[in-house]
Amino acid sequence: MNNMTKTRRKIDYKKELESASRSMIMVHEPALLIRLIIRMIVQKVHIKHAGMILFNPEKGTYILSISKGERGMKIPEGFARFDKKHPIIRLFSEKEYAALIMKKSAVLTQDLNTMIWQESIFNGKNGGQGLLHQVSSQMRMFNVEALVPAKYKDILMAVLLLGEKRDGTRFEPNELDFFAALASDVAMAIRNAQLFDDLRKESEKYHNLFLRTVIVLGRAIEAKDKYTHGHTERVTDYCVQVARQMMDNGSAEFPDNFFDSLYIAALLHDIGKIGISETILHKASKLSEGENELMQQHPLAGAEILKDLSELKESLDGIKYHHERYDGKGYPYKLKGDDIPYIAAIISVADAFDAMMTDRPYRKALSKEEALEEIKKHSGTQFHPKPAKALVELVEMGRI
Repeated sequence: MNNMTKTRRKIDYKKELESASRSMIMVHEPALLIRLIIRMIVQKVHIKHAGMILFNPEKGTYILSISKGERGMKIPEGFARFDKKHPIIRLFSEKEYAALIMKKSAVLTQDLNTMIWQESIFNGKNGGQGLLHQVSSQMRMFNVEALVPAKYKDILMAVLLLGEKRDGTRFEPNELDFFAALASDVAMAIRNAQLFDDLRKESEKYHNLFLRTVIVLGRAIEAKDKYTHGHTERVTDYCVQVARQMMDNGSAEFPDNFFDSLYIAALLHDIGKIGISETILHKASKLSEGENELMQQHPLAGAEILKDLSELKESLDGIKYHHERYDGKGYPYKLKGDDIPYIAAIISVADAFDAMMTDRPYRKALSKEEALEEIKKHSGTQFHPKPAKALVELVEMGRI
């Protein structure tokens, strides 16, 4: 008896099954899940190669999705596709062939001749025999010793393809028990992973729809004010770049979801202007005191319009406070210094920079160089120094 056999016989298959089941519960990505399963089979059971035929719901077909093992033995991933008429798929999915499947739901190449003979004696027809001959041929082509179906509620989710053991011996009963039990857990885990993936895709679809709606709202604001055409898109672009530059230069750290919130806040920062008369928005002369007070309410009006949208909770600060000043002389709350959230401070500097380079009814646009000098001049007074510094760096690098 060689050392490999001794090592293999010490395997606690019940323990390995429990360990595999725990691991599968934690994985919600179908591709990663099947890789873990196949790697575990190859390593623990000491077989030369293993693969998995996985059902792809979107394409309505089965695909050899993963293959692991010795070089020259394993089947290349994606090498084979199996439609529902393929012999292996028919054997495990069509009810009329259920009686042909061995106990424990594993089919071995060395037992196929016996199965074919039994089919001939008991049924006296060639349907099952012909299918088994085709399956046997396929198993030889793929150089596999066993096929193990993984079913979920009679739906064939996958088929494990198992090559021969490294020592050349046949699979033992406890190994077949392990594969059969594992296949049941695999089917459940694959189904759960697919459902989780479906939910993720559905969430992404609605998130993208939501963002498109936000973009439309941003454009609706610009349609009301002809002097700010393209302003929203430019400010949004500047904001994202400034936030990333702040991280690059080490002045701030932001979580991944901050950029989504910033993107939305920048797109909608002026949505409160929807309630302001076009006469005021387009006025060429200086605004009256009352008109100026009305204009200064647009950040609050914007926050009020959007307050009931829970998806925008993290973005509201940017909309509400983007006209606050670092020295406390802004509006509407006269916040000062670090009391102003970064999301608003970033929008403030990006908004002002683009506004200075845009023609307005009451003044001509500044050049980029002139606008940049204004940002530098008012850093630490009107603008938070960190986003102002990042914007200056971006312009000087030619990225804005």
